[in-house]
Amino acid sequence: MDTYFRGIDAVIVLIQQDELLVMPVHQATAGGCLLKVRNAAGDRVVQARDVFQDQDLLDFATDSLTVAWQASKGALCAELKPDQRGEDV
Repeated sequence: MDTYFRGIDAVIVLIQQDELLVMPVHQATAGGCLLKVRNAAGDRVVQARDVFQDQDLLDFATDSLTVAWQASKGALCAELKPDQRGEDV
């Protein structure tokens, strides 16, 4: 996360057109979801259950999610594939 979110304490998490977007929030007064330190190694996590719930994706599950920075969107992005949604494909 530090590659993309160094010095960032909050992010905005969105799901648009089967794509997960995680965008840095540069001013604390802008809101967003708080990045929390998960372990002694400094790994950070964000709680975004409400984002997935709003998209009817509470059953989303995956062991691996490929992400890439997209400068045009200003976000770390990941495709949410239909087979990860717990739906019949």
